[in-house]
Amino acid sequence: MAGLIPQHFIDELLTRTDIVEVINSRAPLKKAGHEYKACCPFHDEKTPSFTVSPGKQFYHCFGCGAHGTALGFLMEHDHMSFVEAIEELASMNGLEVPREEGAAPARSNDDLYQVLGAAADFYQSQLKDHAAAIAYLKGRGLTGQIAVEFCIGFAPDSWDALLGKLGKDEDGQRRLHLTGMVIERDGGGFYDRFRNRVMFPIRDTRGRFIGFGGRVLGEGEPKYLNSPETPLFKKGEGLYGLYEARQALRDIPRLLVVEGYMDVVGLAQHGIRYGVATLGTATTVQHLKQLFRVSNQVVFCFDGDRAGRAAAWRALENALPEMREGRDIRFLFLPDGEDPDSLVRAEGRAAFEKRIDGAMPFSEYLVKNLSDQVDMDSVEGRAAMAESARPLLGRIPTGVYREMLTQTVADAVGMAPAALAGVLSEESQRVRTARQGRTPVSRAEGRSTLARRAIGHLLANPHLAVGIDVPPALAESAQKGHQILVELIAQGQATPGLNTAALLERWRERPEGEHLQKLLHQRLDQLGQRKGFSPEGLKQEFKDLITRIGSQLSPERERILLAKMADEGLSSEEKEELRALHVARSEAPAEAGNEASGA
Repeated sequence: MAGLIPQHFIDELLTRTDIVEVINSRAPLKKAGHEYKACCPFHDEKTPSFTVSPGKQFYHCFGCGAHGTALGFLMEHDHMSFVEAIEELASMNGLEVPREEGAAPARSNDDLYQVLGAAADFYQSQLKDHAAAIAYLKGRGLTGQIAVEFCIGFAPDSWDALLGKLGKDEDGQRRLHLTGMVIERDGGGFYDRFRNRVMFPIRDTRGRFIGFGGRVLGEGEPKYLNSPETPLFKKGEGLYGLYEARQALRDIPRLLVVEGYMDVVGLAQHGIRYGVATLGTATTVQHLKQLFRVSNQVVFCFDGDRAGRAAAWRALENALPEMREGRDIRFLFLPDGEDPDSLVRAEGRAAFEKRIDGAMPFSEYLVKNLSDQVDMDSVEGRAAMAESARPLLGRIPTGVYREMLTQTVADAVGMAPAALAGVLSEESQRVRTARQGRTPVSRAEGRSTLARRAIGHLLANPHLAVGIDVPPALAESAQKGHQILVELIAQGQATPGLNTAALLERWRERPEGEHLQKLLHQRLDQLGQRKGFSPEGLKQEFKDLITRIGSQLSPERERILLAKMADEGLSSEEKEELRALHVARSEAPAEAGNEASGA
């Protein structure tokens, strides 16, 4: 169904949803005071460390760090897409998912999806009439059936074939340009981006076309050409073949990440339907989040040459923040001169899958790569390896997996695991010490601490936003944490009934979303230790935090207003604000200077 899901429906759905009911049907929960507990469904454990808070509609595992809302749980546990999880929760609540057919953002995006769908149809129709393109695909061992399944097409060797078909008016040309399908000429007008290329359409997890990859026929550079970044196409997020894999397989035990379009299609032709490819970029954290929503095992497949091994190491480094119990990353290196497409054609499915079965585990590859770079027979070499491993281990989330990998590295260098763990914790201990006020804290750090506390309070209790007056100095602050705090307050005031889950879900697709979830867990843990803290006291504390942040920012705001007054003059509201700031500074000259140390 076309159109975006209205935000108000998502808010209402998460307000109606009982996270205990959602999780209990998949991982039996037991009541423990005001919360529920269970053995974590995301990693193996004997003692329950998985906690569900019905009051906040939030879950967290103290063992592996998994956390989120009911919506997030379905996406992680059942490997659902965002839309599928929304539809599942709606079904549980007896609701039908509406779409904003008339909303401007939905209509604008729909126009772009439609033009890319029409482009895919055009390229497919052109393939039938170009014998050279058909001969190329047959030469790579592809059948017509697999070409149809992946919607493979052909872009004619023409400057305006697609433009003439879909860009007959200014609106059509605008949409083609927005989707990256045509390029603007210096002297005006447009021309086709893809010419004389076999075309591989790229789809998102809902099957919508978002971009293309084109392989040139014969000689020509570049050999492969991808769509540019557009409102729909983000190279660091898209995965070629993921939609097709989910269509072909009900359960996906593992995903094989390869480098090219033809690798994915060639593997599929031989019955290996779980191949995906990044779009001309290294594997990113966003890629891994998508992959782990579908399967708990990810196998990276690279050429065995220097470039392939360098790419594998980049993939390992980018995967570190996503490693935890229950997740399995492996590395498969192919013989020199071979790629997945050529090798599966040469040796067949069974032999190739045997290679995948023997792929090197994440931990083994990390230790081997580091040890190969030093002399492991010397103390100096082992010390150098431990030092190289230290920042890598530090990027892995705290939990059982990090402890076990630390032990593996310690064994490799002949060091006591506890000693290596102690070295790893030195930096985090320094951070904790600074936060406790044992070392000087800068004014900026004090502001950040206050903002984090206020954000944590607001996430745990969205109703605190109601009735809060945001100081102009805070509203105008350019600091990132302050911008987030102001936006959260605005969201809470605009929709007073928001609960914690609904507020968090508004940030899911934004870079700050994961940080907010982690911050919420920290705040819930702290609030849980403060017994007898009344709602009125919590409200007052939040107000005080906002006031203190505004006070810290007042001198800076006063300087800005004074500069503006001298340059272009102030409005009546700004004059009143400046007067109030001056009065406040006169009445409490020492207070602002003490805030940083008191934070």
